[in-house]
Amino acid sequence: MPRIDFDIDVLRSFATGVELGSFAQAADRLGRSTSAVSAQLKKLERQAGTPLLRKSGRGLALTETGEAMLGYARRLLELNDEAAAAVRGVALEGRVRLGLQEDFGESLLPAVLGRFARAHPKLRIEVRIARNAELLEGVHKGRLDLALAWETGAGGSPHAERVGRQPVRWIGPAGEAPLRRPRGEPLPLVVLESPCLLRSAAIDALDRAGIAWRIAFTSASLAGTWAAVTAGLGVSVRTPLGLPGSVRALTPKEAGLPALPVLGLALHRAEAEPPPAVARLAGILVQGLQGMA
Repeated sequence: MPRIDFDIDVLRSFATGVELGSFAQAADRLGRSTSAVSAQLKKLERQAGTPLLRKSGRGLALTETGEAMLGYARRLLELNDEAAAAVRGVALEGRVRLGLQEDFGESLLPAVLGRFARAHPKLRIEVRIARNAELLEGVHKGRLDLALAWETGAGGSPHAERVGRQPVRWIGPAGEAPLRRPRGEPLPLVVLESPCLLRSAAIDALDRAGIAWRIAFTSASLAGTWAAVTAGLGVSVRTPLGLPGSVRALTPKEAGLPALPVLGLALHRAEAEPPPAVARLAGILVQGLQGMA
């Protein structure tokens, strides 16, 4: 059986198109024509020997083979980019200041820091874990080079790129049956201190649905929130990203709770054309998020 050598450029077009949900947008991001990207996809499917994409409504969805190919493509691209950064970027020095939500502190940050440190041993990363408003303020005032923050619809930054979308979900204890509460009793909520984007989304949804609620527990950190939910003091709201094993995202119909919105996740840059080290860290962050999806 002849050996197959996959083209990194082809894999990058494939992975970028899936990430953006549009191969036309992928072509624009990668500086290629749509026809060139289409030709790359056809080449990749010929090499795979089976379709990687299928029609789904007005768009496209991955086949089972496509899902497997996407996983391998991301791993190959990660190694390729790490190798390129390591051999070309060893002379980079200085610091990069990164801000991100507490949600990503344990699930994303260790892998990102490890990869970045290996590729750029002379660079120093300064990380700040903070709430959405504080992260955006840090970018605006030049205290942060990069910030990973939820899109708010207002008060964003001029150099922001959407890097994903995540559904907001009701969060309950792991392994527990759907929440039961006596008829007429308000829903107990476990929330972060105000102001909080997700806290507001939950309260708005409950008010629209005519469901009574009460604040049962308020915390300054997610660690306190998860402890209260695990103890059964109430339900909370968050996206599925970075949830600890002691809690779980409830299905939309559990306990008769209303649907919650989908939030865009954006990578905010302090500069339109960031220095090479900042751009590289941004790329590693995006790849790390893809691996969590």
